Amino acid sequence: MSQIHVIYGSDEGNVAEAALALFTKLKPEGGDDFSQETIDGTVSNAEEAYIACGKAIEALQTLPFFGGGKTVWLKNANFTGSDRTSEAERAKEGTEALISCLEEGLPEDVHFLISSSAIHKGRRFYKFLNKVGNIEVFDKPDVGRDGWQREMIPMVKNKASELGLNFSGHALDLFITLVGVDTRQISSELDKLDVYLGDRREINEDDVRLLVPLSHAGVVFEIGNALQRKNAGRAFELIDQQLARKESAIGILRASIIPTVRNLFMSAVVSQGRNVPSNNYKQYASALDALPANERAWLPQKKAGGVNAYPLFLASQNAKAFGVEKLVGAMQACLDADKSLVSSGLDHRTVLHRLIATVCTS
Repeated sequence: MSQIHVIYGSDEGNVAEAALALFTKLKPEGGDDFSQETIDGTVSNAEEAYIACGKAIEALQTLPFFGGGKTVWLKNANFTGSDRTSEAERAKEGTEALISCLEEGLPEDVHFLISSSAIHKGRRFYKFLNKVGNIEVFDKPDVGRDGWQREMIPMVKNKASELGLNFSGHALDLFITLVGVDTRQISSELDKLDVYLGDRREINEDDVRLLVPLSHAGVVFEIGNALQRKNAGRAFELIDQQLARKESAIGILRASIIPTVRNLFMSAVVSQGRNVPSNNYKQYASALDALPANERAWLPQKKAGGVNAYPLFLASQNAKAFGVEKLVGAMQACLDADKSLVSSGLDHRTVLHRLIATVCTS
């Protein structure tokens, strides 16, 4: 078991939580203030990065006066990534000195912990830590990839369960897509719901819509959700809000409207003439994976293999209200709108409104 511990990733909330839990676990039992030391790794320039590394080295080399173990935590190091500060020579000198200290070996009862939002994998610092340390990575799911909501379900359910809360109906899906992937924001919104509900422990969709603000990912979802429900008025409202905030019309089209229509179309096609269950995700995913290879090859795929069924499952709840033929027309309308936004002088708001009206009346 290594005495060097690394916790990093873009999910800063989970990184902070996991690092604090590990630091608490590693602290010598019954030790005093000299047996544990935290060095602030949040710096504003390369010289401060060098100094932070120096403090970590000094802490590792200074054992408790009365003996015993020691745990040193270089906390929230923001100079180990690929930005200007991290690439500066003075910062590199600091991390090289820290490597040299660690290479000499630590006393048996001394532990070193570093937490960071990013560690550049091409640098010697990462390669050394990866070779000798215990590494945990907490990265946020990519919200640009279909099915990212599915990755968030276990974490959100666990955090809700800790508060004695559970979700009913589609409230969990709605909560995740409104809040996004920020762990701290998720915890904050669950705390808010906990207080609001009082003795009631079940969160429904109305609770989520009332209390949870829209993140950027949430707006994308809500526009798509309005389309799926053929709620043109809600879609118009959200699009106008985004345009007023100087969001790109082509960005709205390609991030929200086109993926929604595409998922509706794919879901309608795979269900046509088949008994594909749309009320149970596992059964739905199994039904898609059981399709002949040539019939599932055009569907969205997971990196690990198999159909990425979750976005199609969500769309399946409403796809029947459109039908394949009308969704073909909606796909063509999306293509025409894309061309208009890119190559014509038409008002962008008008183009998007016209497209929403076309899709919702399909």
